[in-house]
Amino acid sequence: MRKTLRKRADDETRLVTLADSVVPVRIRRNNKARRIILRVDSDTGGALVTLPRRATVAEATALVADQADWLLQCLADLPPRIRFADGAVFPYMGEDHVIYHDPHIPGVVHIDDGRMAISGAPEHLPRRLTDWLKGRARAKITNRAHDMAAKIGKKINRIGIRDTKSRWGSCSPTGNLNFCWRLIMAPPWVMDYVSAHEVAHLRYLDHSKKFWRTVDDLGVQIKPARQWLIDNGSRLQRIG
Repeated sequence: MRKTLRKRADDETRLVTLADSVVPVRIRRNNKARRIILRVDSDTGGALVTLPRRATVAEATALVADQADWLLQCLADLPPRIRFADGAVFPYMGEDHVIYHDPHIPGVVHIDDGRMAISGAPEHLPRRLTDWLKGRARAKITNRAHDMAAKIGKKINRIGIRDTKSRWGSCSPTGNLNFCWRLIMAPPWVMDYVSAHEVAHLRYLDHSKKFWRTVDDLGVQIKPARQWLIDNGSRLQRIG
């Protein structure tokens, strides 16, 4: 299940001036690419250009300049960046919550009536909240995925929770499932759909009619969840 593109250590970043804006452009080499590909990078608020082996950086920046109007409009349409900080509002399991720092609460996080208190030193708030959300994503997805796998007579080898940028979830031929921790910010029925999608791949490593029938048999809301991810996926990517 694809969404945005993952940052790699070997990506090269250039700053390109378009109209009155300075846009960060990540340039990525991919020997399997057959043409130069320009995409919006919602994670950085810039652009990502994938280059074939023999293409040049000059060709990459030329494409960005040629598509300047389109790119700037797409960047203007991106949801605002939301940092984890005192007073920020972000969705948890589909419901907006207000973050506030409270060093006196027991534990890491305490939720009460749409307010999410975070303990510890204020400078550690982003990391503590991110780690807590990853833990909640692991617990909830693991429980649902194993239940779904049992329904279709399959076993999961391992479940990983990552900050994946290219997929909401994935399934390997060896039965390893990986999920993006940001799904914990989506409504539970969306997280259930992604879980069912990957569990169904334990039976069919394709998107055949039999695959989609298996997903449907797991009782999830396929079309609404897919549309929700299309409409809101970039927002989740801009949080944290």
